[in-house]
Amino acid sequence: MPSPMMQFVRLAQRMPDKRPAAERRADFDEIYAEFDPAGAAEQASRCEQCGVPFCQVHCPLHNNIPDWLMMTAEGRLQEAYELAAATNTFPEICGRICPQDRLCEGNCVIEQAGHGAVTIGAVERYITETAFAEGWVRPIRPVVERPQSVGIVGAGPAGLACAEALRRRGYRIEVYDRHDRIGGLLVYGIPGFKLDKRVVERRARLLREAGVVFHLSCAIGGGGPSFAELRRRHDALFIATGVYKARELAAPGVGLPGIVPALDYLIAANRRSLGDRVPAFESGLLDARDRRVVVIGGGDTAMDCVRTAIRQGAKSVTCLYRRDRENMPGSQREVQHAEEEGVEFVWRAAPEAFLGDERVRAVRAMRMRLGPPDATGRRSPEPVPGSQFELPADLVVKALGFDPEDLGGLFGEPALELTRWGTIRIDWRTMATSLEGVFAGGDIVRGASLVVWGIRDGRDAAAAIHDHLAARTAAEGRLALVS
Repeated sequence: MPSPMMQFVRLAQRMPDKRPAAERRADFDEIYAEFDPAGAAEQASRCEQCGVPFCQVHCPLHNNIPDWLMMTAEGRLQEAYELAAATNTFPEICGRICPQDRLCEGNCVIEQAGHGAVTIGAVERYITETAFAEGWVRPIRPVVERPQSVGIVGAGPAGLACAEALRRRGYRIEVYDRHDRIGGLLVYGIPGFKLDKRVVERRARLLREAGVVFHLSCAIGGGGPSFAELRRRHDALFIATGVYKARELAAPGVGLPGIVPALDYLIAANRRSLGDRVPAFESGLLDARDRRVVVIGGGDTAMDCVRTAIRQGAKSVTCLYRRDRENMPGSQREVQHAEEEGVEFVWRAAPEAFLGDERVRAVRAMRMRLGPPDATGRRSPEPVPGSQFELPADLVVKALGFDPEDLGGLFGEPALELTRWGTIRIDWRTMATSLEGVFAGGDIVRGASLVVWGIRDGRDAAAAIHDHLAARTAAEGRLALVS
C-alpha cells in the first residue's frame, strides 16, 4: 500500500479554525477549534518523515513526532495516543501551550523549505482529545505496590509529571502545594484562552484516582509541615516549587498605586474566571476595565497579560518592549494573536519613569537601539539620547520575569545548596541536590522556563529517584544478610 505521507507537495498548511478576534475578545474561551478527523489526517500526512527528525530533536521531551503523525494519517489514533503518551505526561496540555513555533514546528524541515510546518501541536491536541473521548485514557494501576513513599513539593508541571511516573512504578506519592487547586501555573498563571482549566482538572482527577494524595493550601514551613518533617515522613523528596518572585524595575515612581506584578494580575484574572472572590479585583486594583493599560516586557507572560487586559474591557492596551519583534523571547504566534485582538506594540522602547500623584497616570519611556550582542548572543538594547516620550497609563503591569524565593530560608534548611541566581543546585546526571534523598527540577532549577521543560525534569527526576531507592533497598538487603 502506498504511503500516505509527504503530502506537503500538494496540501497547504492549515491550522484548526480560529475564532474571529472580535468574538474572542469577549470571553476567556480557547481560541482554536478542534481538527475534524479528515483535517487532522490530512495535516499529519504533510510530514516528510525525515531521516533526521529535527522536530523530535528540538522537542525537550524528544517526542516520537514523525511516528505518531504517520499513525494519525493512517487513522491509527489509539496507537498514536499511546506513542505520544509514552514520552509526554500531558500531551493535551503541550499541544495547546507549547511554543511550537520556537520548538518542533519552527525546526520542521518543510518549514525551512518554505512549505509551512506540519501543524504538530494541533495534531497532538487532536490525538489526545480523541483518546479522552474514546475512553483510552485511564487512571494508572501499578502492577506492584511498593512500600516506599515519595513526597513532592509543588503541584505544577514538573511535580505532576514526577508524581505520575513514580506512581506508575508503584510508589506511594504525596504532593504538597501552597495553592488550593492542582496545577500550579497551569491553573493560575496561564489564561483560559490558551488552556481551559477543565483540561488540567481532568488530569488532576486521573492522578487522584490513581492513588496520588494531594495536600493543598499547604505551604511548607509556612503553616504546613516543615521541610525536616517531610524528610522524616518520606523516603525521598522532589522539590518542584517553581519561581514566583517578580523581578523588580528600578525607576522613579515605580511604587505608585496602579503598577502591579504580572503574576498578581494573572492569578486574580484566573481566580475570577474560576468563580473565586478576588478582593483586589473587586476593588479595581487588578481589573483593567475602562483603563489604559501598559504592559512592560516581551515574553509569553507579557502576551498573557495584554490579551487578558483586552478581554477585561481595557480602554487601550500597549506592550512596551526594549528590543524589536525579531529579538523578543515570546512566541511570535502569540504576538500575532495579540495584534489581531487589538494590542498595540511599541518596539525598542523602555520605561524611564512612572508619572502620577496618588496613582500612576503615565509611563515616561525612551527609545532604544540595538547594539552589540550580549553574553547570550542577543543584541543589547541601548538608550537613544533625547528620545523620551509619554504613554498615558491607568494600569501598568510589570512582566519582567521571575526569580526564585529564598528556599533556604523558607525551608529552614541552610544545607540546601543554591546557585548564585538563587535556584537549587543539582547534579544534572542524577537530579540530586546537596541533601541526601532530595531531588529537584523544573523552574526552581532552571529559572523561569517552559512547561515542557518542567515535564522533562519531572520524568527525569522520577527515573533518578527510582534508581536511588532501588540502590538503597539493595544496600539494606545486603546489610541484613551480613548481620
